[in-house]
Amino acid sequence: MTSRPASPRRQIVAVAAGRVQGVGYRAFCAEEAMLLGIQGYARNMPDGRVEVVAEGDESQLRQFVARLREGPFLARVDDVRFRWEEPTGAYNGFEAMI
Repeated sequence: MTSRPASPRRQIVAVAAGRVQGVGYRAFCAEEAMLLGIQGYARNMPDGRVEVVAEGDESQLRQFVARLREGPFLARVDDVRFRWEEPTGAYNGFEAMI
């Protein structure tokens, strides 16, 4: 039996805009990340947006971005822009930072 090679790890840096602060968006990010096996963090930005840095398999990260665009029930996500970066391996789990 041959095993498939593991997908290479990737990293995204995403920024969500809209009504994404004070509505449980960071906690939503953490829950979704845990379900998908993604590491990183989500934090509020001073301008009202939320920054998300996440590492995982590319397919997991694409699913994650799709979920970030939906957000939790009380959020109104107007836009999520992201870029691919080289993973750092610096994260253990996913943190919703204050």
